[in-house]
Amino acid sequence: MDCPVLVVPGIGNSGPMHWQSLWQQTRPEWHRLQVDNWDHVVRDDWVSAIEREVVSLGKDTVLVAHSLGCLAVVHWAAQHAPRIRGALLVAVPDPAGPAFPATAAFGFSPLPLTRLPFPTTIVASSDDPYGSIAYSRSYADAWGSDFVDMGARGHLNADSALGDWPEGYRLLQGIGA
Repeated sequence: MDCPVLVVPGIGNSGPMHWQSLWQQTRPEWHRLQVDNWDHVVRDDWVSAIEREVVSLGKDTVLVAHSLGCLAVVHWAAQHAPRIRGALLVAVPDPAGPAFPATAAFGFSPLPLTRLPFPTTIVASSDDPYGSIAYSRSYADAWGSDFVDMGARGHLNADSALGDWPEGYRLLQGIGA
């Protein structure tokens, strides 16, 4: 990618075998969101961190978000007037769902339902324990996002054995192209 990329992990900061981390290992020019605490999530801290990074990186930035990072991106978009190239939103979780971590439940619900002001692609799995395929598809419709169903692949994280996930990287390359 010939534009700035900001990786926005979910809770726990996407460990070393997560596709986000594997992508970033081979692309040292990419940036990674920095927050004070990856396990005790405060929405406003994450939204502010995204805003700082995007202001620094500029309007051609592409966001690569996973799980809770997707929710932070959507709240950021609702609170600011973002002008970015686009975002890849992978495994959007349901903050009202039974599997959603209680430590992150405060501040992420309800989710904005307005169209996002930049191109987005939502990638979902049909057996994601944190959000159903119908849930993901409904938010893709509300946000004006392209939608990709990956089939039964779990939470699309390291446990999904995606490795460096070439299919996801191809989707990323199409963002805002």
